[in-house]
This record gives sequence, C-alpha cells and structure tokens, in this order.
Amino acid sequence: MEASDFDEVEFFRAIARSGVQALLIGRRALVLLGLPVLTADYDFWIHIDHIARFNEVAERFGLRPTRSAEDARRAGRYVLENDEHVDVVVARSATTVDGVIVAFDALWQTRRALQLATDVPLAVPDVAGLILTKRIAARPKDLEDIRLLEVLRGEEAR
Repeated sequence: MEASDFDEVEFFRAIARSGVQALLIGRRALVLLGLPVLTADYDFWIHIDHIARFNEVAERFGLRPTRSAEDARRAGRYVLENDEHVDVVVARSATTVDGVIVAFDALWQTRRALQLATDVPLAVPDVAGLILTKRIAARPKDLEDIRLLEVLRGEEAR
C-alpha cells in the first residue's frame, strides 16, 4: 500500500463535477447529518453505468479498484483502496433482511443534497432511504444507526 493524495473535500468536489450519480451511504453520511457515530471509511452506491467515470475520479486520489468494471457489475460491489477505503455498491437494487427491495433509482429520486462546502454538493439518500440501506445488512452497528436515524426523522417531522 502506498500513501494516496487524498483530500476529502476535493474528492467530493471531483465526484460532483464528474456527473456520476453517486450517493454517499453508510456512517459517513450519518456523520454529515450530524449524528454521533465514528467511521474510518467511505461507502457509496453509484449508478451501475457510472463505474468507469467514478473510478477515473478515484484514480486522481490514488484509489485503485479491486475489480474490473465488468466484475463489479456481476458482483454488485467493489472496493477502491489505498490508505483510504471506499466501499462501492453498483447493484441496481438490493434486498433488506426482511425482503424489501431497495432500488438505486428510487434512492436517487428522493436524495438529499448536502453542501459540504460552498461549491461542493453531496448527494445522500433521504433519512428513510438511509434506514433502508442500513436494513440490507442489519448488523448490530446498523441497528444502532437505524435507531439514531429514527430519532433524526422524528426531529425533522416536527
């Protein structure tokens, strides 16, 4: 592993400028929503047709894909890594542990735009969509994240 030239704000700016349909999911999205969780990596769900363009952006930051675009399409996911770690979901849809189908296109239609900096928009699923993404694996930390997201959803409803 070699050190990458990684700057989070520049990475998000480059993604926004690339035109890739990319949703930040996982705990990093929760952090940006102000929830008190810790994470060391990034999780994105991108449009299945935007793998090559997303990888081009990542390449500028020293991040290398663990699978070819074709292999990623078949597997539904891959990783970009160096000294940073980016999990990338590319499936058209995924199923929650209780059988609900979560489609990328539906999450994209209801996404929220966060401003990381003045000229750095960042797309995340709305709170209901984030809860659905957490129900896909439903690990113990995902269940805690769902609890926090439910609190946030209640505050937003007021």
